[in-house]
Amino acid sequence: MTAIASEPRPLALARPVTSLSGVGPERTALLAKLEIHSVEDLLLHRPRRYEDRQRLLKINELQPHDSACTHGKIVALGTKWFRQRSKSIFEIVLEDGTGRLHCRWWNLPFMEKYFAVGDDVLVFGKLLQNKPRTIDHPETEVLEAGEEDFIHLNRLTPIYPLTEGLGQRWLRALLWRTLQACESVVEEPWPAGFRAANASGALPSRAQAIRHTHFPETLGQIEQARVRLALDEFVELQRQIQTRRKNFEGKAQGLPCGGNNHLIKLLLRNLGYKLTSSQTNVLRELRTDMSGAHPMRRLLQGDVGSGKTVVAACTALMTLESGFAVALMAPTEILAEQHFTTFSKWFRPLGIEVMLRTGAHKLSSAEPQAVKPPAASEAAENRDETAVGGKPGLIVGTHALIESSFNPEKLGLVIIDEQHKFGVVQREKLLRKGQYPHLLVMTATPIPRTLGLTLYGDLDVSTINELPPGRGRVKTFVRGQQQLPKVWEFVRGKLSEGRQAYVVYPHVEESGQLGVKAVTAEFENLRRVLSPFHVGMIHGRIRPQEREKIMAGFRTCELQVLLATSVIEVGVDVPNATLMLIENAEQFGLAQLHQLRGRIGRGSHDSFCILIGEKRTKAAQQRLRVLEETNDGFRLAEADLKIRGPGELLGQQQSGMPRLRFGDLTNDLGLIEQAREIACRMLR
Repeated sequence: MTAIASEPRPLALARPVTSLSGVGPERTALLAKLEIHSVEDLLLHRPRRYEDRQRLLKINELQPHDSACTHGKIVALGTKWFRQRSKSIFEIVLEDGTGRLHCRWWNLPFMEKYFAVGDDVLVFGKLLQNKPRTIDHPETEVLEAGEEDFIHLNRLTPIYPLTEGLGQRWLRALLWRTLQACESVVEEPWPAGFRAANASGALPSRAQAIRHTHFPETLGQIEQARVRLALDEFVELQRQIQTRRKNFEGKAQGLPCGGNNHLIKLLLRNLGYKLTSSQTNVLRELRTDMSGAHPMRRLLQGDVGSGKTVVAACTALMTLESGFAVALMAPTEILAEQHFTTFSKWFRPLGIEVMLRTGAHKLSSAEPQAVKPPAASEAAENRDETAVGGKPGLIVGTHALIESSFNPEKLGLVIIDEQHKFGVVQREKLLRKGQYPHLLVMTATPIPRTLGLTLYGDLDVSTINELPPGRGRVKTFVRGQQQLPKVWEFVRGKLSEGRQAYVVYPHVEESGQLGVKAVTAEFENLRRVLSPFHVGMIHGRIRPQEREKIMAGFRTCELQVLLATSVIEVGVDVPNATLMLIENAEQFGLAQLHQLRGRIGRGSHDSFCILIGEKRTKAAQQRLRVLEETNDGFRLAEADLKIRGPGELLGQQQSGMPRLRFGDLTNDLGLIEQAREIACRMLR
């Protein structure tokens, strides 16, 4: 192996990349686009794949539709223009003595400046056809004879994420030189005694893992290195989570909000049905937290229709019984209004004030104005109050609860519904309204275990894992557009039996997407198709007063059909609605489709969810198939994580999650659990 010049002395990993030879201001700016600022960032820049250049295929050995690596000399190149130079194709022709290979790039004429006749070019891609042998948009690397060839050839060669202006050979050589200089100063992040007791002997050291990430000798070393570096990431993440929780508990005194049960007994008696054993168990956990030395920080998860709202109501009553106020924040006005209606119905007979604060309702009460104390001044009328006559109350609202003008007195409990719709920052803003109030966050989108241990790692988790008895079954069917006439016939039959239906389209107005429907464009057509049944329309652009009127008409069955966008995915509870028809279902995510389906199956009648969709992509096929196969929200959550990956589910910018270079939240549950245990022992 030929030696190449290395850095003259070890470099501290925290030093900027400008300290490396060959990295001037221009390349520093390009590396910054890849989030590489320090030497350590560079060493942890993970290759996106590896090419086996120990045996390159000859051009005549390439097989159609197989991805492969080959090389040859450029014997011809050029750009051809079409349609008055509005379209182009740039092509190079390679030859290696066994055959010729055509490499093409469509509408990228600038590629011509990167190649010249006579260049030896390495190509990776998928052969489209044999006559002539052709690859479209391959990855290429111009091979240059020199002493550094051993870095790039005759090995498992790393292929890195790049940005315009950086080349694979330059970045690969920089990493080689940096490793030569810095490998000896890569330290183990775990204490030595602890490492001996807990680290698996199968894993390499951190320094070895970094080397094997960039220049492995075997395929096995690549995965071993990833596992080791992923474990380091997860251990550090768990240490941060647990340290934050420990520090919080050290300075925050829990408010005494366990209550005495007198209001809860009245509520349960008025409800007329018994809680499930799962709901009772969760309430027991919540009461223990609310009576504890530290403020409660708990996530309540349960499938759609499992009865989380009743549990939240009982938790609110514990707080109210103890003399403290409660704030409940929902992500949409529709859901906030639904909660306001529900809690008013439950709490008014108990003499508890329920108020609504949204963009449309700055502060409104379920009680008539006459019950307000006659001596109340105009100032008292205009400020946010949590009680009437000094008694604590419940404020239901949207993001309006975060506004600086909202300052509740004696806030004892914050409830956040559909937590995944909010960010960590919004949650913390609401919590700062009081003196360390208790926190209950709820979600009807079950959290995959990997996310539960990371994104929600600072929360205790309670799960309602059974549905209330007496619910009808929900059956799901996937149908194509050509079957729509039969579907409408089925819907009309169910409406004739006295049932109600939701019809959901992806857009408010036509978007220009061929075949994608919008509620405003389809409203008149739907009224004609389903006549004489009455159809109402609801979407996010309708004024709140009109929206409330339409929703009231649907609840009282004056409207038999509700045409809507996904705005109804949470907060709508009409037990008589047993049909959910979703057109262009492929336009929705799996969790969103499950939430929409959760609007039905809330009464005693069997319900039917019909998905009209085109399975144009593999992801769409997977989504629709898994929905047809199961109603289990936990299984769907895991499937959604695998189909979409964690990025979209996390909302990275709002979640507070650090960047994971090597950890995989889809598949690394075992590593995350191991890291949690390691972090616990380290802190102890």
